[in-house]
Amino acid sequence: MKILVIGGGGREHALVWRLQQSPVIEKIWCAPGNGGIAEHAECVPVDAGDVDALVALAQRLKPDLTVAGPEAPLVAGVRDEFASRGLRLVGPSQRDARLEGSKIFAKEFMARCGIPTATSYGAFDSSREAIATLDAVDWPVVVKADGLCAGKGVLVAGTRSEAENFIRRLMEKRELGSGGSRVLLEKALEGDELSFIILTDGQAILPMAPTRDHKRVFDADRGPNTGGMGAYSADGMIPAELESVILDKIVRPTIAGLASERLPYTGFLYFGLMLTAEGPKVLEYNCRLGDPETQPLMMRMDFDLAAALHAAASQTLDHFKPAWKRGASVCVVMASGGYPGHYETGKSIKGLDAVKALPNVAVFHAGTRRDANTFVTGGGRVLGVTAAGANLEEAIRMVYAAVERIHFEGAHFRTDIGAKGIGKLRAAAEATSG
Repeated sequence: MKILVIGGGGREHALVWRLQQSPVIEKIWCAPGNGGIAEHAECVPVDAGDVDALVALAQRLKPDLTVAGPEAPLVAGVRDEFASRGLRLVGPSQRDARLEGSKIFAKEFMARCGIPTATSYGAFDSSREAIATLDAVDWPVVVKADGLCAGKGVLVAGTRSEAENFIRRLMEKRELGSGGSRVLLEKALEGDELSFIILTDGQAILPMAPTRDHKRVFDADRGPNTGGMGAYSADGMIPAELESVILDKIVRPTIAGLASERLPYTGFLYFGLMLTAEGPKVLEYNCRLGDPETQPLMMRMDFDLAAALHAAASQTLDHFKPAWKRGASVCVVMASGGYPGHYETGKSIKGLDAVKALPNVAVFHAGTRRDANTFVTGGGRVLGVTAAGANLEEAIRMVYAAVERIHFEGAHFRTDIGAKGIGKLRAAAEATSG
């Protein structure tokens, strides 16, 4: 099988890393890829957001299958353009991708299908109306940009001034582009967040192992939201009964609801959940794999990803049986100084060769490029250092031992990725044994 992967971040590096381990893979291309991906696949300098250029590339390369990593090309309709030319791509259609491309569409869809989610205070086209509504909400309130904002379009605001400032930044100053031209106001939910990702062919569902993301830039969940500063996956994160509730009350109704509206969803679908006292509720949908959740998922995956993708594209996923390695995996993102704000690039990265010698550790490149015989920084999130262990404590210890060996000017990272999970897993184990 020959596969084309669209994207150039840590998620795509992890996908390529896992795919190249498949015995059925003959060739992998990545567009545009990055410095690290080039070690596992042939990188082609095509903008992942340029649908016409991606179509032309696929027509030239003739891959057996294409996988879209990021959301932008999916929201722009890359699946539709590929399908119209007889090219197979794992990912939703443009209509389906509205679940991520428009938070307002997703909210209205959940209301129609009876899918549990936060109370909505309304969707707004003007900052004046949105700000006026702040007089009638319960605090804290969640302000969401309707469109794509690279993971930075959501704020849980504790005060009116904080919410108003964010609304003006989105709608008047357009700091996050056109994605902030409309906003949604929601009641804030309390509980533990969970990333629950599935692969589906429109009917059958293949759940991924549960994961948890860390969005805030600083330890203890302080500072602004980012694209993700780390994630982990571990045995026992949620009990089997809770997983059944998530599948029965959220996942299956979502897939059935899309099918009933003539939107048979195919590809990865990410459910951002809040585990509240009333049960799990949907915070958001993403129409693709999460980043950095993909990195620990690929480390724990114990099945042929290429075969699973082929099954999804062929509507034969019901015959596929997944398996996951026991234990845990953790990804820590090393970011450029200043991220998620302004940052400089071109900083030399040292220590990567030393990390290669460590067992059960992989370094996924998110924002790097080659400069002669070395790697230099090329983005905000630079590396996703990922380790697998027999349990969460071991995986955390191993991943930070690897992080300590890597250096570049201005590098920063959270030191508490997965730390809360240790206590939760211990409490769950004690409850089970009791």
